[in-house]
Amino acid sequence: MNIVFMGTPDFAVPSLKGLIENFDVKAVFTQPDRPKGRGNKITMSPVKMVALENNIPVYQPKNLKKEREYIDKLREIQPDFIIVVAFGQILSKEVLEIPKYACINLHASLLPKYRGAAPINFAIINGETKSGNTSMIMGEGLDTGDMLLKQEVEIGKDMTAGELHDILSGKGSSLLIETINNFSNIKREKQEDSLSCYASMINKDMAKINWSEKAENINNLIRGLNPWPIAFTEYEDKVMKIYKAQVINKKASEVPGCILKVTEEGIEVACGENTLLIEKVQFPGKKPILVKEYIRGNQIKEGNILK
Repeated sequence: MNIVFMGTPDFAVPSLKGLIENFDVKAVFTQPDRPKGRGNKITMSPVKMVALENNIPVYQPKNLKKEREYIDKLREIQPDFIIVVAFGQILSKEVLEIPKYACINLHASLLPKYRGAAPINFAIINGETKSGNTSMIMGEGLDTGDMLLKQEVEIGKDMTAGELHDILSGKGSSLLIETINNFSNIKREKQEDSLSCYASMINKDMAKINWSEKAENINNLIRGLNPWPIAFTEYEDKVMKIYKAQVINKKASEVPGCILKVTEEGIEVACGENTLLIEKVQFPGKKPILVKEYIRGNQIKEGNILK
């Protein structure tokens, strides 16, 4: 099998490594090198690093739809499959028709739920108890093609988006290999559009906590935005990022956001329903720290209102 792989971030790396071990990966397409970090140092994508380590040709179109030389290169390679994992560009109908068999995408949700850019985050934010990967035939719509195979993963009550990301990333490789090896025998399943929902890109504006929400919803937001951008509130006009919390099934008569109690267990806060125990925080210029360690040298005042 001749494979062209298209992917960019860390999530796609295990899939590429698995394909290299099992098939003939002729080329890798990834996003252009970009400035990263405080120093804006030009950095190659994780997928590009793996490709170069394995002496696989790398192509980096800014817009594959419009750059003719890259489309011509794909035709020249004559791939059996184009495999796409978090590439970051939408493929044109012309590109989708190039491989002998199909363009296959690995999507990190149990489609048709959570089409779009951030399925892992929204599965946790919305309180789902399971997620997974879906391999699918790529069409012109956004994650709307026929489904091939699925893997299910349980979402633990304390699991963060980062932890679910790593699990699904690691498992995706085996699903793709199984999909390719059994492609001619897999029964395609059309997606039921009425069951779909869209997972938009995550942004920092989503991270501000509304304490009038249920404690469970706030905790899901905290888990779903960890490791980025991290849910936050304001304590005495300082941003307090919250990395870890848990729901306490206890009613409070105080206004939502009121700090009820501060102990080594954490900071107990009134919510719209039940209370939340904040266990790990970060203040500006400091590292994330457990509340029990923070309060040894700092004060969190009971009765203050988090905003």
